[in-house]
Amino acid sequence: MKVAKEERQVPDAMRQHLTAFVSTRRGVEAWVEQPTSFNPPSILLIAASGESTRRGIPSAQYGYQFAASHNIPCYDAGVVPYPKRMREYGLRQKKERRRQA
Repeated sequence: MKVAKEERQVPDAMRQHLTAFVSTRRGVEAWVEQPTSFNPPSILLIAASGESTRRGIPSAQYGYQFAASHNIPCYDAGVVPYPKRMREYGLRQKKERRRQA
């Protein structure tokens, strides 16, 4: 019940962004990040290529529900480390930007 209420609190643009990321990339997995004293809970989506997107969410439970509703694997960021492919993707993008500058 609580997640349904939180669903209404999520801006349409953010929900559309997350849904589009899942539907337009291959092999997407989710990492739910628990809240800290400085940051709200968030969801990190990582594609098979290493491309990723992170957004703040109303609760960790919302993140688990989002992943389940899109039938993608979901992990607790405090337990399962982020994949190496995400770091490698970031390094490739950084090198590409330097090359274009």
